[in-house]
Amino acid sequence: MFKHWKRQGIQSGIHAILALGMALLTACGTLDSAAPVAFDRQARWVLLPFVNTTDTPLAGQRAEAVALGLVQSMGLRDIQRYPQAMGDDSLFEAGAGRTQGQALSWAQDQKARYALTGTVQEWRYKVGVDGEPAVGVTLQVLDVSDGHVIWSAVGARTGWSRESLAAVGQKLMKEMLAPGFKVP
Repeated sequence: MFKHWKRQGIQSGIHAILALGMALLTACGTLDSAAPVAFDRQARWVLLPFVNTTDTPLAGQRAEAVALGLVQSMGLRDIQRYPQAMGDDSLFEAGAGRTQGQALSWAQDQKARYALTGTVQEWRYKVGVDGEPAVGVTLQVLDVSDGHVIWSAVGARTGWSRESLAAVGQKLMKEMLAPGFKVP
């Protein structure tokens, strides 16, 4: 009888360790996405400015650059970036003074069908001994003709203390785009 309890105790311990390990891995991030959409491969796309709601200067532009590279690596070739006029010494977002309406109007002038945009909620290293990178982003694809959101995803992720902020942001946005950003 003692052997049975001992074996059950070991199995319970292993299950507890596995459950704790899974909880730690899943606690590092969260992601919610709309249902996948098959976008027209031949359509013209634009990348609109990302809204930066963080205290981190230029976080929106950093996220835009990552998103642009990712969608191009996923096969999107006809995508044009919203023109940004900013001095080299500016700490403010290039599109901070422009409204979404102005950017959408520009996209319509470009004869684009879809616009990729987003909001950066977090883009920083956490304060503390380890200084872990933390990223929070919302991505949206808009129908340029009427401005309606046709696909969106929101996610957040933290990394380990030796990971770069850019790497964590890239991993998060790739996870966000991959299932819902199908380009046939």
